[in-house]
Amino acid sequence: MFGRFLLASGLANLADGVALLAWVWVASMLTRDPGLIALVPMALRLPWPLFAIPAGLVADRVDRRRLVVAMDLVRALAFAGAALALWLATPLPPAPMAGVSSVPLFAGLCLAALAVGVAEVFRDNAAQTLLPALVPAQDLEKANGRLWTVEAVANQLTGPALGAALLGTLVAAPFLANAAAYGMAGLMMAAMAGRFAPERQAESAWRADLAEAFAFMRRQPLLLWLACITGLWNLGDAMMVFSLVLHAQENIGLSAPQYGGILAAAAVGGMAAGLMGGWLPGRIGPSLTARIMCICATLAYLAMAVVPSGLWLAGCYLMLEFCGISWNIVSVSTRQRLIPPALLGRVNSLYRLLAWGMLPLGTLLAGQIISHAAPLIGRAEALTLPIWLGGGMLLLVMLVAQAPLRRYLPGRAQLRV
Repeated sequence: MFGRFLLASGLANLADGVALLAWVWVASMLTRDPGLIALVPMALRLPWPLFAIPAGLVADRVDRRRLVVAMDLVRALAFAGAALALWLATPLPPAPMAGVSSVPLFAGLCLAALAVGVAEVFRDNAAQTLLPALVPAQDLEKANGRLWTVEAVANQLTGPALGAALLGTLVAAPFLANAAAYGMAGLMMAAMAGRFAPERQAESAWRADLAEAFAFMRRQPLLLWLACITGLWNLGDAMMVFSLVLHAQENIGLSAPQYGGILAAAAVGGMAAGLMGGWLPGRIGPSLTARIMCICATLAYLAMAVVPSGLWLAGCYLMLEFCGISWNIVSVSTRQRLIPPALLGRVNSLYRLLAWGMLPLGTLLAGQIISHAAPLIGRAEALTLPIWLGGGMLLLVMLVAQAPLRRYLPGRAQLRV
């Protein structure tokens, strides 16, 4: 069953990768105002702080496989609606520096992104809580590594390149392709046999369920540290990802296919980390792995703001993605092993509220920072400012987190205790 789950995840991640470039690129075809462009990816990420807790409560009460299927179909419908709207509006009018060229189309794009984001929160939380039922506990690092490898290949290597190629043919094409991919992923998950609802001792109220999850997480300092570190990392990452599109377009002069190549290089780093997912923590331990990744990622962030060409930018992104995926493998496997199955959905949602709730804030901050800094320091320098701040954020994480990671995360000898 894990093979079918892996294949369905690959299809969903392929669609995510196509959208990775398409959302912001299409928004930039409707307006050149960074603050307005940021509204589209922010709509995609805003559901994380709003729906993370409800997603966890639902995941601990229903069949998690069916929840994944339902959310994949919701995303398919949302992308189909966006594709239809863009097809009807083609050719798009020139994008103004202030305001948008088509208010209805821009609003529709934001609403579609919001619907996809809501479905993603419920789907991803359910999928992470589903995995421990498919593989033995001692194989979680290996299984998560294979999932991250598939994600790197589909989400960052194949998806962005395919999205860039589709954008070059028809602006609605990436959204239509995503509707098909999510629909196929949902049908594959629907064909999985078995019951994947958590075992509950007794029915209880939503408030009691949530209180139980809060109480468990308060007793686990390691989970709190991992969530806070990941949240600050994601805050900086969201700022970087948004500004990097405009920086690559205007400062370095990259086209959509060339920027897709930058994302493909990042995918190579993620794929390498995924393939080493079980090996690296087993050789040096989760604690040392996590601490080294924080240090190397900081260096990659700071270098991205100053490198002069797309080739150097690709190298920095490759290193950053290797570090990020390696960190995720350690943190996700740790909490999957630490949290009891009946609590996994709720506690996982609280964790992801802290860790992923920072994404819309980072996107919004990046857009506002660029808009307000451009008149003072020039647009070219303003486009790199969020990248510098993202690197500074991770530097702070690195300095503060070294001691807690050494204290709470297991070393090599403790990993299989």
